[in-house]
Amino acid sequence: SILDHRLTLRSDRLVPVTSALIPTGEFMDVTNTPFDFRRSHAIGERIGAPHDQLRRGRGYDHCYDLGTDTPLMSAAFVTEASSGRTLEVLTDAPGLQLYTGNFLTGTVQGRWPKPFAFRQGFCLEPGLFPDSPNQPAFHRLGYPSGILRPGEQYAQKLVFRFGVIR
Repeated sequence: SILDHRLTLRSDRLVPVTSALIPTGEFMDVTNTPFDFRRSHAIGERIGAPHDQLRRGRGYDHCYDLGTDTPLMSAAFVTEASSGRTLEVLTDAPGLQLYTGNFLTGTVQGRWPKPFAFRQGFCLEPGLFPDSPNQPAFHRLGYPSGILRPGEQYAQKLVFRFGVIR
């Protein structure tokens, strides 16, 4: 299970989603919500809280705002106590999607002979906000649209830094 992994995210707000898990084009402050990972705590500590956004995604399936024009920075830090393993995610992307395996059903075969079940994995995915091309509110605030015209280029930096705490 991923529920005991401790997570820290460098973000004050996220993009809420509709009941179909489509971004609304707005931002939601994470203060005093189960989405506030600015201080490290276990992923499972608040995942079952009675919050509409958690019910919609069956857990965390949300994109956190990291800001526009950010330099390469530490966006997330994860620790797993029993092994001491750590993961730090550094990026210059404007968003970081947190997904906690809410739709894993035991049908996806991993590297081992045992399939992945509900919440047996999580993702930290830096990038643009989901559905950016269809959300003009993001563009008005200076976030990239995700649309590349002929001759244009897009670049993004990402570092996954693994370690062990003993």
